[in-house]
Amino acid sequence: MAESQTGCDGFVLGMDLGTTSVKVVLLEAQSKTVTESRSFTTHADISSSTHTHAKEQDPALIIAALDQCMAALPKDKLKKVKFIGVCGQMHGIVLWKSNSGCEWQSKDGITRFSPKDVSQLITWQDGRCDTDVLSALPKPDSHLSVATGFGCATVFWYMKHRPEFLSGFSDAGTIQDYVVSMLCSLDKCVMTGQNAASWGYFNTATNQWNTHILKDAGFPVHLLPVLVDSGRVAGHTSCEWYGIPAHTAVGAALGDFQCSVYSCMTDRGHAVLNMSTSAQLTFRMPAEFTPTSSPDPLSPIAYFPYFEGSYLAVAASLNGGNVMATFVRMLDSWMKEFGLEVSESSIYSQLIHSALAQPNTDLTVTSTLLGERHAPSSSASVSHISSSNLSLGHVTRAVCRGIIENLATMMPPQSLQAAGVCCIIGSGSALSCNAVLQQEVERVFPFPVVYGKDVDSAVGVAMVISDQT
Repeated sequence: MAESQTGCDGFVLGMDLGTTSVKVVLLEAQSKTVTESRSFTTHADISSSTHTHAKEQDPALIIAALDQCMAALPKDKLKKVKFIGVCGQMHGIVLWKSNSGCEWQSKDGITRFSPKDVSQLITWQDGRCDTDVLSALPKPDSHLSVATGFGCATVFWYMKHRPEFLSGFSDAGTIQDYVVSMLCSLDKCVMTGQNAASWGYFNTATNQWNTHILKDAGFPVHLLPVLVDSGRVAGHTSCEWYGIPAHTAVGAALGDFQCSVYSCMTDRGHAVLNMSTSAQLTFRMPAEFTPTSSPDPLSPIAYFPYFEGSYLAVAASLNGGNVMATFVRMLDSWMKEFGLEVSESSIYSQLIHSALAQPNTDLTVTSTLLGERHAPSSSASVSHISSSNLSLGHVTRAVCRGIIENLATMMPPQSLQAAGVCCIIGSGSALSCNAVLQQEVERVFPFPVVYGKDVDSAVGVAMVISDQT
């Protein structure tokens, strides 16, 4: 990043715009240590009348959570921010009008922006593009398949079902691309290959959109962002923002997954298992690796662009902490029907306590509650039920085991060993807070597992910026 220097006495601001929360950190540029960290839940989910399986969020609520984070950081440190790094949830899409995508306001000495002329965020969890929709799409010139929740697939859906919706916007990007565009008042959204690959119809070898394929299909290619290399500067802040000086360099937005890996993968012999809402198991491919030119839609392994032309081998499961969360909500709803009120945190605690007291079970839970991208029609099931394995401990143990065993079917331990993996770094809120999941990881994967590292995307994007300046 020759375009900007952080300086030895300044800070790098890293922010992660996630599915359920926004997190910001301040990284001291010289020591590369995190000095401040704030996180707030977005509560941004909204109901949609568009489609039964639609998953949408309100960008205004996401920005409101970002505002909470920024307002909680020390003002004296924000004045010394030299660079801003942004990452966030991949695959999803938000659309806006380039010259009126937000409104800047100053109040009580604080300057901030709020969304205006912007669509809802259609998230990576969106399920409106079923197998029939996807099979009708043109074949991409890419090593990555197109799945529901991917930006380009969502646009194709709107082309067919609500074309008037698209006509109201001039730009599109991920939620993190939107934030970068607003901070820098960009005339046109810019996007890195990390986020472009998550949209579909992007060739990582040439670093180009499949423009001809998309044009031939009638796709509104004017919505496609301008491509820039990961680690490049996207622009500079157009005005002061929460005390951060105007003209502060802002990096082009990165993928939250790549940044979370960057924050903890310090050795090529490491694999990273990250589990929050969803779950990913990944390791870095050799530098000379090049993916095949066409996708294998039945393969559970995808190759995501990382940094400096390298790739990550990824088993990206749609089923992670969200499976446990669904289990908890089910129990909560059952108890409410009996007139009982128990907090979800208490339910979680009791589930884990009961399962720790039940170290093994013959009950089998197939945990693919949300299907998988390589097997969208798969569903969850319970088998080997008997009168002796229906306790809370048995069922919770089986649910946790099913989540981990699903990952192992996608990326078997043997393939990790063949790749030279000698250690697994365990990260993510769902894994760090659940000792039963940890036990199942150690049972299924024959490697030392390290927990407790400061592993998250906000830290990772700040580290990327700091390392490249």
